[in-house]
Order: sequence, then C-alpha cells, then structure tokens
Amino acid sequence: MEIIDAKGTRNFLPNEKIIRNYITDTIRSVFELYGFMPIETPILQRYETLASKYSGGEEILKETFKLKDQGNRQLGLRYDFTVPLANFIALNPEMKLPFKCYQMGPVFRDGPIGEGRLREFWQCDVDTIGCEGMGAEAQLLNLAFTVFEKLKIPIIIKVNNRKILDAILETANVTENKDSVMLTLDKYYKIGVSGVKKELQEKKLSSNQIKKIIEIIEIKGNNKEKLEKLKKILINKEGIQELEKLLPRVYKKIEICLPLVRGLSYYTGTIFEIGLKNSDIGSSIGGGGRYDEMISKLLDSKRGYPAVGLSFGLERIFELLKDKKMESITKVYITNIGIEKKECIEMARKLRKELRKNNINTDSDLSNRSLSRNLDYADKLNIPYVVFIGSKEIKAKKVALRNMKTGKEKLVAIKNIKKYII
Repeated sequence: MEIIDAKGTRNFLPNEKIIRNYITDTIRSVFELYGFMPIETPILQRYETLASKYSGGEEILKETFKLKDQGNRQLGLRYDFTVPLANFIALNPEMKLPFKCYQMGPVFRDGPIGEGRLREFWQCDVDTIGCEGMGAEAQLLNLAFTVFEKLKIPIIIKVNNRKILDAILETANVTENKDSVMLTLDKYYKIGVSGVKKELQEKKLSSNQIKKIIEIIEIKGNNKEKLEKLKKILINKEGIQELEKLLPRVYKKIEICLPLVRGLSYYTGTIFEIGLKNSDIGSSIGGGGRYDEMISKLLDSKRGYPAVGLSFGLERIFELLKDKKMESITKVYITNIGIEKKECIEMARKLRKELRKNNINTDSDLSNRSLSRNLDYADKLNIPYVVFIGSKEIKAKKVALRNMKTGKEKLVAIKNIKKYII
C-alpha cells in the first residue's frame, strides 16, 4: 500500500510545529490581552446548520465536507467558526451579553489547493456578540495590529462596508441576483476589471449598470476623499457614516477599499481584510466583519444579536514565518561524559529535578553517546544549553553548563543553575 497523506492535508515536523505553536501562542496572548475568553465548538456539525440560508452561502457549501453517521443523519465538517459560534449561542441562551470569545483549531474546505491553502487548516477566530456601533470593530482592528506587531509582520488592513456595496448596486439599479454580483466583485483583485466586466455581462447586467458599478468601486483618493465622493453618488449613506465613525477609533492607518466584498453572505456591515504591506501577494492573512442577523435568524428569535468577528489564517502566517530560527522546546540537555558511575547518575537525577522544579524544560541523553554526538544533536535541535557531568564535575560537586549560542562554559552548583539559564 502506498503511504501518502490525504490530499489537502500535511504533517508538520517538530521545528515546524514549534513555529506554529509560537504563532498560536502569540495570537492567544493578544486575544486574552484584549479581554476575550476561550470557547470550544465541535468540528462535526449538523449539515442542516451549516447549510442554513443564514450561514455561509452557496459558494461555501460547494466546499463543505459532507458525511452521514450510522443513524443516517446528515453531518458536515465545520468550514469556519462563525456558524458553530452562532449554534453555541443558541445552545447557551443565558449567556451574558456582550460576549467576547475566541476559538482556535482546524476547519475544513473541499476547495482548491495551493501554497498556504489546504483542505484541513487552522483558523484563530475572535468574536464580540451583543455590541452595536463601531467600538467592537475598532477593538478587533487594533487587536489585529497588535498581533502582527508581536509577530513582526508588516500589514495593511483594508476595510469596506456591505451597506456601501448594497448602495452601489442600488445606485446602479441592480435589483436581482445581488449576492451573485457581489461574488463577482469579490474577484476584482484576482481577475482584474476586465474579468469582472465579463462576468457581469454573463450575469445579464447592462453596459450602463456595469459602467456605473466599475466607476464607483474604482474611485481614487485617500479615505476622506473616497467617502466624500461616495456621499455625492450613493442614495443610502448609512455605510459611509459607519466608516466615518470607525476610522478615528483605529490607532493605525487603515485603507478604504471599495472593491472589497468578502464572499460570505452573512456579513451585514463593516468588512475588513488583512494583507501584507508592500507586497504583491494578493492572499489575505486574516479578515472578518459584522454579521448582525445570522444568530437571530438561526434562532428564529426577535432578540437582536449584533456580532462582529475576525479570523486569522494560521497556514498563511506560517508560510511567512516557516524559516524563522526557533529554539527547541527543550531548554537544557544533560549528557554524561562517557561514565556510568553511581555518583554521576545521582547528580544527573538531582539536576533534572532542580530544573523541572523551576519549570525549565529538560531532556537527557538516553543512549550513552559520545560528547561530540550529543553536542551535534543539541545543535541540530537548536537546544540553547547543554550540561556535562563527568569525573571532574563529580569531584567539584558542580556541573558544566555550556551556552550553545556563545560556546562559553562554566562550572555551577546545581542549586544555582537556574540563575544562568536565560
């Protein structure tokens, strides 16, 4: 039998997983810094919930993994965290609002495969349920800047508003198949303006309608200039007013991008996408928006559940940082110098106990290898410290601690060793 991974999945080596853990740990720390609490939702969902007309829409359902259990019930693998979160709120109606939460874990889409795009991939989502106004959006955008500052990745955040897009279609007299037209506009940066025009023609829009839409989404200028021009063109100005309230609340510059749609149909207001600064790469490394109606409609409830969320794509962030030099999770590696004396074994035992008591990750040579092989092993795994225990160390009742970055060694007492480990 040929041993291969399922298409669209992959294994990660220890050094790769360490980098992925570094990314998720960084993101988690910022989520909690901003007051968001962890929750966990099932990977396996009822297909009826995933396929609801109030969830992700027709395009995402094409990529949903479907299966049946032994009771012949239709199930699916979650394609994002937003629909399972709505279900979570439905199952916990006593939840106090506003509710700020985050989720991290695998999601699944049976779609095209490419660099940074798998069928099983991780998302890191943060959501605020129960807040109207632009405060929740601003907090998420400020949070995003904090995440990427810590990861040392320069980003640009582009924003738009679904109400502006609706107003553009209204101004162009587009009254039918609005979601389909939106999906075409969402491809603006992939297929270009000529590709958008061609698709809109195929969707039976008139030349005047297409011309009007393109003229508006290609408005030039800074954020203020774009909004002022939109005010003169659009009939419905609610989306413009919301962006005017958002811009001064974000502590770094964001860019209004009128072709930005984000294809999921549940968005109702502000939408945003995170890309690399000064890069030609079109793929986003995060994004989200406001989805005020999904939870109420899924619950068939008159109670309002205004909501806004932001998702970080771990796979694409990992591709940016995969060559980053990371220390091993092991901080100290202990090796005996060619002896199996009782005193040596006892000293190593005491050393391991002392290090682990102080929460210092510690490993030991289990194969009685030579010193050179152990040093090579520690160097290859990027372990920062190696401890030698030999006859000289036993006589001095100390251990030899080598800093693998500087090559410097010193004899230290076991009870004091934590002082020398950075």
